Amino acid sequence: MKTSFDRAAEEIIRAGNRLDTLGLAPATAGNYSMRLESGEIAMTVSGAHKGLLEKKDIMRVDAQGQPLEDKKPSAETLLHTVLYSMFPHINAVLHSHSVPCVVLTRHYPREKFLVLEGYELLKIFPGVETHDTRVALPVFDNSQDMIVLSSQVQEVLRDKAGTPAFLIRGHGLYGWGRTMKEAGQVVEGLEVLLSCELESLKLGKDNT
Repeated sequence: MKTSFDRAAEEIIRAGNRLDTLGLAPATAGNYSMRLESGEIAMTVSGAHKGLLEKKDIMRVDAQGQPLEDKKPSAETLLHTVLYSMFPHINAVLHSHSVPCVVLTRHYPREKFLVLEGYELLKIFPGVETHDTRVALPVFDNSQDMIVLSSQVQEVLRDKAGTPAFLIRGHGLYGWGRTMKEAGQVVEGLEVLLSCELESLKLGKDNT
């Protein structure tokens, strides 16, 4: 369900507070967005601490990621707009940063997918109804070239409308949903699962 800018700003600020409380928004890391009823995108500005967001830290961009206000959007805005253009059901996108995501993706430098299997919490992902399944999440190498990275995302996700998230190696993860609540649950649940995977590594249980 698309929403107004004022409502989107409120939800983005609330999401920032939540992710910051969970330790998933260190310093000024991360970026969040929502699709608006106008077809525009509400987006966090560059350089704002996501746990201290105010309405002035949320701006509008068009469907191609171009700013519609005299503010600077996140450098990774194009990754958000690519997801919205590919998947009409997506209305919120969250980008978190965590130690488990950074460590795991660096630990497996050649893996193109991170596979999660057998966890009860997998049921937090849309369409997953049992722990007895496996979810393969794409992992992309980090890049400062958002045009190249967004093209890679498009190529891998083109036929994977049910994919709930992707990871960027040594960087962070992107999760999304039909609502901000759903996107938040995907990110929070996935970050817990990544923590479980990291703890397994510490115990010497490498399942790859």
